[in-house]
Amino acid sequence: MIDVIEKLKDDEQYYGEFGQQYLSNSNIGSLLKDPSSFKKREPDNSAFAKGRYFHQLILEPEKAIHTVFVDVASRNSKAYKEFCAEAGLGFALLEKEKHEVQGLVEKMLSNFTLHEDIRNEKCVYELPAVKEIAGEMWKGKADIVHPDMVIDLKTTADIHNFKWSAKKYNYDSQAFLYQELFGRPLVFYVICKTTGVLGVFEPSPQFIEGGEAKVRRAVEVYRKFYGKNPSEDIDTYYINEIL
Repeated sequence: MIDVIEKLKDDEQYYGEFGQQYLSNSNIGSLLKDPSSFKKREPDNSAFAKGRYFHQLILEPEKAIHTVFVDVASRNSKAYKEFCAEAGLGFALLEKEKHEVQGLVEKMLSNFTLHEDIRNEKCVYELPAVKEIAGEMWKGKADIVHPDMVIDLKTTADIHNFKWSAKKYNYDSQAFLYQELFGRPLVFYVICKTTGVLGVFEPSPQFIEGGEAKVRRAVEVYRKFYGKNPSEDIDTYYINEIL
């Protein structure tokens, strides 16, 4: 198991073929909404890239310094397209987005309470774990394993709506899975991209129960179409509902 954890610390292994043998919370959405898209990688975009840069600045600054930026006004510009073509990139962040994300990081770490938790000397960053849950093997990589909890860093467009959007983005299933994987509660440390307002969101028992229900439904779908002995071909999938 130690060898598995060491391999999963490497992003190429975690997201690559080796890590694909495990289910993860990122699979919940596809399994429950569109099983045919299961494990298909989405192309990089500004939301993914800004979120990745935000996390790296706080947790892995040695990786953040390698992020490529282009100083143009828009991705629709000729200069942007020429830059990406010359650099062999399919996507790049803009210089103005760099400053935007750096401002969010500075704001989060300037809060005494959040800073004390995030920079606790006993914290471990980007720690992977694997465990059998609901009869299948799952993986997860914690942003921060704190002595008392797992801290997951999030950005949101509207922090006052986070309480409701959390279920939409399957943070409830993440809370359940990470509680199982790391043996301690998951707490979300959130910053609003629009206002800079900070929030700490602790999952309720009902939130966790809803997440567990999602995981178990996702496992049923996975076994039906992709498990060791699938009972149906994915091409037979369709939605059947009463309006």
